[in-house]
Amino acid sequence: MIRRSYLFVPGNRPERFEKAWQSGADAVILDLEDAVQSAHKDLARQAVAAWLEPERPVYVRINGTGTPWFERDLEVAGMPGVLGVVLPKAEQPEQVAQVAGLLVGEARVLPLLETALGVWNARALAQVPRVERLAFGSVDFQLDTGITGDQEELLYARSRLVLASRVASILPPVDSVTMALDDMTRLREDVARGRRLGFGGKLCIHPRQVETINRGFAPTEAERAWARRVLEAAEATNAPGRSWHKQMRLNERMNTWLTTLRTRRVYQVRRLKCRKGFAR
Repeated sequence: MIRRSYLFVPGNRPERFEKAWQSGADAVILDLEDAVQSAHKDLARQAVAAWLEPERPVYVRINGTGTPWFERDLEVAGMPGVLGVVLPKAEQPEQVAQVAGLLVGEARVLPLLETALGVWNARALAQVPRVERLAFGSVDFQLDTGITGDQEELLYARSRLVLASRVASILPPVDSVTMALDDMTRLREDVARGRRLGFGGKLCIHPRQVETINRGFAPTEAERAWARRVLEAAEATNAPGRSWHKQMRLNERMNTWLTTLRTRRVYQVRRLKCRKGFAR
């Protein structure tokens, strides 16, 4: 299953947790890091721990390694109801492995790559056990590198995450937040660019961004119809992907194994909408 939208909610605002859960986001991230001031970290952790329930699984963004709050945040990471942990400023595989070792059940880690070293080590981070997918933090990455633009200036960094994810055989990465909350045109453009580059989802900081992200990363009706035709033709030939493509002439894209992979991914996204707890 491929989640498209990841909605951040400040961990010190428990009155917003349920609203976020009902927002239609594929995933909710209760944030103990950037959204919470230092003086409120402990109260936020307590609020998140009190709200967690297995019936409403969420991600939790903890504070980074080396911070005074990291060890205490790790206690929350292993609690029931934690679908996964977002690790900010992820740079070294050992950091990710430390968090992964405390998770229970099917919980996973989403390393958030926000520094030059993190992006440089993308492949190693993607290969750590229990890593679900990588996420890109463009704002802090720009601060770390001195890059002032956020379009083609970040093409190399974004592409590095996409390639590392593919080499590690994990889900496509999650693109960074669009900070212009009232600019839906900009959001649609960012979503379309991310999808073209190979991203599979996007972080967001307001519920009004969720629908545009979900729609932008979902297969279109034309893509779903095409996928159905491909699978029907594949079943009719009763042959593996690399042999049946020669017998079909639906369109020129059917001459590689990528056809099958894209088709499966279309149906993964569609099934996501029917899974309780991930799409409301």
